[in-house]
This record gives sequence, structure tokens and C-alpha cells, in this order.
Amino acid sequence: MFIHLHNHSHYSLLDGLPKIKDYVNKCLEYKMPAMALTDHGSVYGVIEFYQKAKEAGIKPILGMEAYIAPRRLIYKKVKMDDKPSHLVLLAKNNIGYKNLIQLATIGHLDGFYYKPRLDKEVLKKYSEGLIATSACWAGEVSKALRQDNIELAKQLTDEYKNIFGKDNFYLESVYLGENIKGQGDLHEKLVDLSKKTQTPLMLTKDSHYINLEDADAQDALLCINTGTVLNNPKRLSMKEFDCSFTHPKLMEERFKDLPDAIENTQ
Repeated sequence: MFIHLHNHSHYSLLDGLPKIKDYVNKCLEYKMPAMALTDHGSVYGVIEFYQKAKEAGIKPILGMEAYIAPRRLIYKKVKMDDKPSHLVLLAKNNIGYKNLIQLATIGHLDGFYYKPRLDKEVLKKYSEGLIATSACWAGEVSKALRQDNIELAKQLTDEYKNIFGKDNFYLESVYLGENIKGQGDLHEKLVDLSKKTQTPLMLTKDSHYINLEDADAQDALLCINTGTVLNNPKRLSMKEFDCSFTHPKLMEERFKDLPDAIENTQ
């Protein structure tokens, strides 16, 4: 069964729309036994998520979508250090949970520059008990592939496998709906990279709202976040993407040619 492992709640401030109870109720509706919470740069919601999921008989996977600084987290120079990459972190045991908390704290207290950032040195120090995935299009590996820099993508994959251990790093292919420009090409490159580097592939959805009809509300929320208005054609928007919490069976049918990538979500 497909398990959602990349999900943003309202604790991804002014970016994610769903409340924790909305996710839990949808899991029950889908008869989905587990899900992850991976809010942006923070673990504000993990206690509430853990409690509500356990009450509902759902396995809570505690995580975070971390921001990785282009250089060291202590460097904070304009136009050099203000565009971090993304990396999803998932705790697989109690040690991993403690390290997740530690990393979130370091990101806010030491690495904060526009966003709470980490670097690979601190990831290495607190990697025990964590699983990492290459994250969305803003992840380092995906950015390298989108620029056709296959060698850099291989190098980054090896680097992250060295940090977390070869069994604890997954290449992540995010499905954002049909006919999304560049998505098919990136997906094929990730599948190929997975084979060439013997790195397991994982499928995700990158959910920012529950149902498709919630997209407008999330779009308005993003306007508040970025200080703009809905009729600004140059504003940041996710409306072209499907960032809903899709039914697992739809993902299983869409990617029936990649059963291992579905199984890896478990």
C-alpha cells in the first residue's frame, strides 16, 4: 500500500493548509495505516500529530522537510546563502526523534537566515536514527537533474548515502498531477539515477491541502505568506500543481509500473 510520507500541515506556517485532525480523519477514510508529518523546517506539530494519530490507531511517522544551506549554516551572505535546498528527514526510532528535535533547534538558533537552515556537517553529527529523502523539486539532487548535471546528482546521492547510511537515503519522485511541465523528465531521470547508483526510489505527493477543492484556500494562504494578492500574475503560486492528499489507490494505479517505489513508502 502507498503511504504518504511528505505532508505539510498548518504548522508549515502560511504554507500548509490542513489541521492535524484533517489528516488523521482522511487516513481513517482511506484505511491508511500510517502517514508522516514533514512540516517546513520545524517540528511544531509532531506532539499533536503523534497523540491524535495514536488515538486513531494510525502509525505516526515524525519528520521535517529541512532547509539545507548552500554553504555552511553559519554563512549568511545576500545572494549566496539565501536559497537553501530541501531535504526530508524521517525519524525511524527514538534516537532519530531526538536528533530530529536537535536539528530543528539548531536550524532556528544557529542557522536561521530567512529560513531555519542546516548543513551537511550538522546532518552528519545527528544522522543516527534518521531516514532522509531527496525531497521535492527544490532538493539538491532534483535541482542537479533538472539542470542535466547527472554527475553532480550522482555525487550528491553518494554524499547523502555517506551521511545517513546507504540503507537510509531514498531518491524521492514527487507526483504533482498530470501534464506538469518538466515532471515526467525529472521522474525518468530519478528512476535512472536510482538504478545507476543502486539507491531505492520512493514516491510522494508533497501534500499542502487535503482535497483538490482546497487549492484556492491554500493559494490565498500563500498570498498572505508572501505579502501579495491573488490577481498578481508574478506571485508565487502552487495552483498549477495537485498538492492534495491523494487516495493511496490512485497513486498505486498511476505508478503500477514501479511496485518497489510504492513498497518503499512502507
